Amino acid sequence: MDDMHHFVIVGGGAGGLELATKLGNKLGKKNKARITLVDAALTHVWKPLLHEVAAGSLNSDAAQVDFRVHAQQHYFEFQPGRLTGLDRSQKTITLAPINNRKGEEVVAARRVPYDTLVIAVGSTTNDFGTKGAEEHCQFLDSQLQARRFHQSLLNRYLQAEHAPEGERDIHVAIIGGGATGVELAAELRYASQQLES
Repeated sequence: MDDMHHFVIVGGGAGGLELATKLGNKLGKKNKARITLVDAALTHVWKPLLHEVAAGSLNSDAAQVDFRVHAQQHYFEFQPGRLTGLDRSQKTITLAPINNRKGEEVVAARRVPYDTLVIAVGSTTNDFGTKGAEEHCQFLDSQLQARRFHQSLLNRYLQAEHAPEGERDIHVAIIGGGATGVELAAELRYASQQLES
């Protein structure tokens, strides 16, 4: 197995996960290559669905892909961890230690060798230079951010329910009128109708 070509893909978003799956099904299944997917999270939710998680119309647990299970089904390995270093001359990456919620180290920092390295860490939301956006916005780049937005929204609805008449309006500003922005606006409108009924 050590003499097989080793593909290491850092980032389990749509691109990285799809590449690992295709390479696994084509090469890993036939033992022609070793494929390893690395991601700091244990699961993936397709980024274009995060607006639904944020609005509460989609349960992210039901929509997520478990990297370990998916790896077993598609003939690649999953290595949890956050990339902290790259040594091109030694052809290795370094992953940060994994700690539990108490901060205790569960897995030590480790090096992963590769023959071919693909960095597929994705993108981050563009605030278009809008003044105050970086300091005050809640971005939708991850499940965690979408869940935080949803919790903030629910908390605001609870506050509004118990606020005096005339102070119950909830105002949400969305920066960006692309697919995610438009769909988030529609999902928030639908969510508000459900919460009001």
